[in-house]
Amino acid sequence: MTVKLENIDAVRERTGCSYEEAREALEASGGNVVDALVYLEQKKGHKTEALLEKVKAVVKEGNVNKIHVKRNDKILLSVPVNVGIVGGLVGLAAAPWWGILAAAAAAYGFNVKFEIEKTDGSTIDIG
Repeated sequence: MTVKLENIDAVRERTGCSYEEAREALEASGGNVVDALVYLEQKKGHKTEALLEKVKAVVKEGNVNKIHVKRNDKILLSVPVNVGIVGGLVGLAAAPWWGILAAAAAAYGFNVKFEIEKTDGSTIDIG
């Protein structure tokens, strides 16, 4: 199927996704821009769930100091793990600390990367 360039541009403008992601979404939705946006939202939701599971697994292993949310190599949010745990225990907004990370991902949409800083200073890029 041939996808119109203006539709690709419209999807990219609204989501911040790559050219390839926009083209794939439009092809999957028959060239309909609205359906492509819904497709990308659903795909993003699955990625967010998988990312949060990775973060939980690494934190369970221990030795994690901070979790950084980055975009274009600029740190947008840095959450100390101990603050997140205390916040979860206190029950701020009745959400555990990883809810903060999910909100950050949703707020900034695509092209957001997560990095875990360990207590020894090393980092793990998890998405």
